[in-house]
Amino acid sequence: MPGTSRHDREMATNAKRQLSETTDPLEKLRLQCLARGSSGIKGLGRTFKIMDDDNSRSLEFKEFLKGLNDYGIPMDKQEAMDVFQRFDRDGNGSIDFDEFLITLRPPMSQARREVVLQAFRKLDRTGDGVITIEDLRGVYNVKCHPKYQNGEWTEDQIFRKFLDNFDSPYDKDGQVTKEEFDNYYSGVSASIDSDVYFILMMKNAWRL
Repeated sequence: MPGTSRHDREMATNAKRQLSETTDPLEKLRLQCLARGSSGIKGLGRTFKIMDDDNSRSLEFKEFLKGLNDYGIPMDKQEAMDVFQRFDRDGNGSIDFDEFLITLRPPMSQARREVVLQAFRKLDRTGDGVITIEDLRGVYNVKCHPKYQNGEWTEDQIFRKFLDNFDSPYDKDGQVTKEEFDNYYSGVSASIDSDVYFILMMKNAWRL
């Protein structure tokens, strides 16, 4: 499995430890998301999307504050305002939440981004920008999976479970976009200090 639960646990532990050390409101928000595992940032995005009734893909401060509360992220009003104002560059009272979530993602070095892109391209065999069960056939071998060996799960069930790793826990649609793949691995990347180790892990996991 490419994103192991061990990396998720390490990332959550690291994030909780760093939370007590940082005073920057944006970094605090990022760490509170990462403390929930590699799908934490996507989960916050899902909460914002639910609130975006008019599909404007933007949030006013009141919506932003409510979204944080709904997702269970404690932040006082002043801290939330500081984060909001950083993103509301033109001062019009609203922020583009896609841009917000991309900035909230832990940064990855160019070398890491390239190997993640290589993995995505290898999995997206049809080249349509989305990984589906059909794409995984012939790329991901389920024969060694213990639940396949004991007859508990079919090949398709294992593929679906695999795709669910990359999906938000609230929005599992059996498809993984480039953005979801990036979100997932930027989370995993946050728990790995060495570029060399991260790249080796990706190459071994995906036989790149």
